[in-house]
Amino acid sequence: MLLEICTNSYQSAKNAQEAGAHRIELCQELSVGGITPSYGLLKQVTDTLSIPVFVLIRPRSGNFVYTEEEFDIMKQDIQLCKNLGCAGIVSGILNKDNTIDIERTKELLELSRPLQFTFHRAFDCVKDPKNSLEQLIALGVDRILNSGLETSAEKGLNLLKQLQEQANGRITILAGSGINSKNAKLFKEVGFNEIHASASTEIECNGSLFSTSLTYSDTKKIKALLDEI
Repeated sequence: MLLEICTNSYQSAKNAQEAGAHRIELCQELSVGGITPSYGLLKQVTDTLSIPVFVLIRPRSGNFVYTEEEFDIMKQDIQLCKNLGCAGIVSGILNKDNTIDIERTKELLELSRPLQFTFHRAFDCVKDPKNSLEQLIALGVDRILNSGLETSAEKGLNLLKQLQEQANGRITILAGSGINSKNAKLFKEVGFNEIHASASTEIECNGSLFSTSLTYSDTKKIKALLDEI
């Protein structure tokens, strides 16, 4: 089973590689679900680490319905990731009615090639996951990161299993959200080939003017996850 670690900083990415994770998804600001990492972070990670790097392309927090200007930003960021030698893109766009924006997702996918393309957790907002799955297969998307439309992958395991069965090898279902060393075996036992986790530890910011705590991907937690799978 492959373990992808969602990393929000250079230290998190370095920890993931040192712990033996198979791949990272690089982003920033996990407290809002993640946004596109800065150029400096991208370059530092790709220059100094050897682990495969998938990059979250999400220009802001909030919903997954984007203006034309935001769409242009996403395309520029994808080209930057290709120039830097990243291994994959993690992105996706919805319409206002929470259906998949087929045309613009297709454009992102085609721009990303030959890199791998993961449709991210915008999938957890769709109203008809089984039809949406078929749409993404038809587009040629490589994998879907989702939690079975629930707040955690463990809660959404029943739908995740249904999607895995429906996919039948045509696309990878990447289970993510709340996966840790205590429940990782659940996903291995039912036949998932990849899981996604942040394996985070919180750092208190004593005396900070800002309320959001820092988190980093913890080497010990990553190793514990790997031991279980």
